[in-house]
Amino acid sequence: MVAQRLKPARIEHVVDGIRLRAQLSAAYAAEGENARGAVRNLLHGALFRGRMVAKERLESGENGLAVARLLAQVADEVVAALYDYTTTHIFRARNPTEGERFAIVAVGGYGRGELAPSSDLDLLFLRAYKQTAFDESVTEYTLYMLWDMGLKVGHSSRNIDECLKLARDDHTIQTAILEARRIAGDESLAQELFTRFRKEVADRDHASFITAKLTERDERHARAGASRYMVEPNIKEGKGGLRDLHTLFWLARRRYGFSRPRDYVEAGVFTNEERNAFRRALEFLWTVRCHLHFITGRAEERLTFDLQPELAKRMGYGARANHSAVERFMKRYFLVAKEVGALTRTLCARLEADNAKQTPKGLQRFLPTGKKRAAQIETGFCVESGRLSTENASVLETPLNVLRLFALAEKLDLDIHPDAFGQASRHVRAFGPAWRKQPEARAAFLDVATSKRHPGAALRLMNEAGVLGKFVPEFGRIVAQMQFNMYHHYTVDEHTLRAIDAISEIEHGRHKDQHPLASDIFP
Repeated sequence: MVAQRLKPARIEHVVDGIRLRAQLSAAYAAEGENARGAVRNLLHGALFRGRMVAKERLESGENGLAVARLLAQVADEVVAALYDYTTTHIFRARNPTEGERFAIVAVGGYGRGELAPSSDLDLLFLRAYKQTAFDESVTEYTLYMLWDMGLKVGHSSRNIDECLKLARDDHTIQTAILEARRIAGDESLAQELFTRFRKEVADRDHASFITAKLTERDERHARAGASRYMVEPNIKEGKGGLRDLHTLFWLARRRYGFSRPRDYVEAGVFTNEERNAFRRALEFLWTVRCHLHFITGRAEERLTFDLQPELAKRMGYGARANHSAVERFMKRYFLVAKEVGALTRTLCARLEADNAKQTPKGLQRFLPTGKKRAAQIETGFCVESGRLSTENASVLETPLNVLRLFALAEKLDLDIHPDAFGQASRHVRAFGPAWRKQPEARAAFLDVATSKRHPGAALRLMNEAGVLGKFVPEFGRIVAQMQFNMYHHYTVDEHTLRAIDAISEIEHGRHKDQHPLASDIFP
């Protein structure tokens, strides 16, 4: 058992916003301007209660995504109550002018309605026009009160025109507003921002935004570790982590404009199976992240060796056969990271089909310049947009053709089209053991494994698709398997493939200075 669905917590049972507002008004009636301390304690108490309920639900088996959404709802109630108190009792605007229209908007991950236990609150203080004494005072009072409660707040204060101008020039700001939602204040003002943003920014130049986010993702992977199989992964920023899922959401939301998951299924962007895979990965990674934050009491995102046994215990993993509880837990983590990679390939294929604009070199495999007629290279196989694909969906129903797909890609030095890659991954699950005995299948596999070019890269692709472990069952048993010690930096399968990479490099003479004898032996 990893997580279970509990009956959803009604926010009024966790933080009663009406009662909280009444308590704040009573405090002001009793103490007037001196009520600040009492107000802070009431708001902080509501936050603390919400946090404790969320922690209790997580430890009772609730999945982390539901917990993150509960924490966001709690923060919503507190921020909204603080705003109402501030504008009713401290800086009251009985008849606000058009220029005094004001709203508090959640942006970023908080805007998405998800909040980790130790994450920042990202807030946009939205005003109608130029800054006035009223909105400046409300912003300052709100921020100081939130800081006094010990919250970390990322904030900005802008009008709509400023938001749109900055968003056009900065893809990070675009991303933040893409997920924005109103918490308190003038609803029509917030809605005007959302409508104009979609019309004037989000509905234009999709290719530029997609290119920027993919480049940002590659740079983030390089910083956090280029492999998704590092044994101390960063669950937020690492390859196959939460940020990769968020990037998929941003790309899809920016390109298609949908907010409900089922809309993407109905539009053919994802199949229902892929949507469910996305949901499972999101719930698992959020569960790990919420536990990490509660265990450490800070915004810890790296799943270090010292924390892994406690995470395995809290998430219900036990020892089985020759594998410890922590090894079973981490194997599940790496399989989820692998699934995130498959989802990324799938979405990029959809984006490729929908975008025909020129993109910078290096990302053309994701967003090629147009739909070109596929050129056949062998029976059943063709080159489409510079990548190896199949002439129709039934080609890869034949086990031998699945191996031929990877053998041809290696031989011709081609990337595999995401659609073909996905088909291979799906079909291989149904293959029985007989295909391993076919001489043609063995020959195709050995062509890849003994290639003089770059066998490690081709075998890694086969592993990502689930083909390598299916064809070589012994390898399948070490896929996503970690060894719980400080001497290994990657999972067993990734270590094996990196060893093949190293041997290939020695064969090509790239390490002759370090290994002169080995380089001489190869010929």
